[in-house]
Amino acid sequence: MPLINYNKLPKQKIWDGIIGAIYHSDVATMAHVTIEEGVVLPEHHHHHEQWSHVIEGTFEFNLDGEVFTLTSGMSLQIPSHVPHSGRAITKCKIIDCFVPVREEWKGLPYVEE
Repeated sequence: MPLINYNKLPKQKIWDGIIGAIYHSDVATMAHVTIEEGVVLPEHHHHHEQWSHVIEGTFEFNLDGEVFTLTSGMSLQIPSHVPHSGRAITKCKIIDCFVPVREEWKGLPYVEE
């Protein structure tokens, strides 16, 4: 198993106001993500199971109509195909894990730091 140092990976733009250091294995995608305060993720769904773990900040998830406010040390498990959206109440650092791999994230643009 390789050692992955997310501090040294180049950052990629996921959406406006959201950048991340992203690593893809054969079966999963792991991302260390920074989300600027006030960024809103519109409702969407995907076939991936998603785990989101807040390292810093406060992030509000709407998971199929149920609202969860996560702070440091809290995680949310989002099942496949379940509609969800979110809002960064403060600037956030989040670890996202997706199974299977987010193939469409492999071509995300790199950003200058």
